[in-house]
Amino acid sequence: MLNEERIKLMTKMACYEADEGKKNVAIGSYFRGDYIGLQVIKSIISGTIAFVIIFAMYILYDFEVFMADIYKVDLFALAKNVIVDYLIFTAAYAFVSYGVYTYRYAKARRSLKIYYNNLKKLSYLYDKEVKNRDYKEI
Repeated sequence: MLNEERIKLMTKMACYEADEGKKNVAIGSYFRGDYIGLQVIKSIISGTIAFVIIFAMYILYDFEVFMADIYKVDLFALAKNVIVDYLIFTAAYAFVSYGVYTYRYAKARRSLKIYYNNLKKLSYLYDKEVKNRDYKEI
């Protein structure tokens, strides 16, 4: 006999597994610190690439003036300013990334907890039905 509550629960769980469940299971397979650390490292690498591209665009925008003034510019001061700007940019980007990925991890864990509770409930409903069938046969 079909159990309507069990069918609804299985449908809800199948929708979750097909949609956001795959991402959440992948996130949930990591420890909190490992997941956040890995994502922040990826963000720092991406931020470094973005900074290099932006800096290159800045230099290339007015390259003729830059080359004409290269002998007048204190290169150590320029390098120091670029490094300080890079560190500030990267630190801000890493800080924002830390916040975003901490939120995503917490959200995925809450979602997985609900999913696993639904699995337990489904198992309970199956056990309950099996016991009822066994008593009816006796």
